[in-house]
Amino acid sequence: MSTSSKTGFMHAVQWEGNIREMSTNIVQRPKIIDPEDAVVRITTSAICGSDLHIYHGLYGTKEKFGVGHEAVGIVEEVGSAVDFFKKGDRVLVVCFAEDGNLLPKPSLLPMGQPLIGHGQGSLFNNDSGLQAEYARIPWADSSLAKIPYGLEDKEWLPLTDAFPTGWSALSWSGFQPGDTVAVFGAGGIGLMCAYSAIIRGASLVYVIDHVDSRLAKATSIGAQAINFTRGGKASDQILALRPTGVTRAIDCVGEVCLNDNLKPQQDYILREAVKITTNEGGIGIAGVHAAALIGEATGEQERKPDFKAEISFPIAEAWVKGIRIQGGLVDLKGSIRALVDLVNNGRARPGFLFSNEYSLEDAAVAYRRFEQHEETKVMFKGARKHDDERPLEIRNGANGVHTNGA
Repeated sequence: MSTSSKTGFMHAVQWEGNIREMSTNIVQRPKIIDPEDAVVRITTSAICGSDLHIYHGLYGTKEKFGVGHEAVGIVEEVGSAVDFFKKGDRVLVVCFAEDGNLLPKPSLLPMGQPLIGHGQGSLFNNDSGLQAEYARIPWADSSLAKIPYGLEDKEWLPLTDAFPTGWSALSWSGFQPGDTVAVFGAGGIGLMCAYSAIIRGASLVYVIDHVDSRLAKATSIGAQAINFTRGGKASDQILALRPTGVTRAIDCVGEVCLNDNLKPQQDYILREAVKITTNEGGIGIAGVHAAALIGEATGEQERKPDFKAEISFPIAEAWVKGIRIQGGLVDLKGSIRALVDLVNNGRARPGFLFSNEYSLEDAAVAYRRFEQHEETKVMFKGARKHDDERPLEIRNGANGVHTNGA
């Protein structure tokens, strides 16, 4: 039984301004504040690679805030202006809540995308996180996605961020069925990008990393693993296998990338991607390149001295090859509905991504193991009332038919 169900309080994972520390605290259970809000009982949440950026102090500010932006849950309460959801609906909590009126700090996003980032602190207009037992979701009608009962949470959880991000980055590269693909990074987004390429009809997919357990996950879904610390640079290994290169390359690491000596080199993957991408091919950039801008926005540049807003880039080679390049923040809602259908109809099973589940109270251990690559991706058990969260009439039924309601 969760703390909140008895006392009005709950467990939540919080950043408290200390590098490489996450704390599990007992905090007030959230309530409806605005009529567009919903309160969701979180049944399962997850750690994302970008949560490690907070853990490392790259994106975290000195203030305390709840963390986590990937969660599956059940609607507990809705505000008077919520039209499309009701108590008992099973939902994905999309990692950004969107409205159109509230903007992040302009120095971070000059184009002024309207959004709230769960678990990102005041920089993204919100101090609540989803690694908790309950969460208040602003603008619920545009910030939740309904999913059917039946499958385990782990099959849905990647749809809150990693799956649509990997899917979109593949599209940004200009992908077409039959293309050859190289994915840099075998974290959650990289594995979901490779998985997207496979189920969308890629003829060959390389996944590039240096962590054997991650590369084993890539091999398990049909990709070819490239360890860039063995046998030469990834570009040399791939060009030895395919002298013309690949048609699509995707950066799923970003500015925290390491070179073949495992030393930080901010431009390394982009250079490698240009080198292996064939003429008139494309590069998608899902990895985040924003630490310097975030440092300016928070006034904490001293904590991010090694990241630059501008880096060198092999423009001549990219131009001569006619390479298409696109990156940025992902329109998650634009692809989630298609992914829900793929999962619900059995065409996708992204739950392979997860290696373990922890209690919220063990967050410090989970973060440490995730950072040290002892886990591929981890889940947190939230406020589950039963192991089987389906409505009683479905649990007692003979066929277990999926439903969208309670």
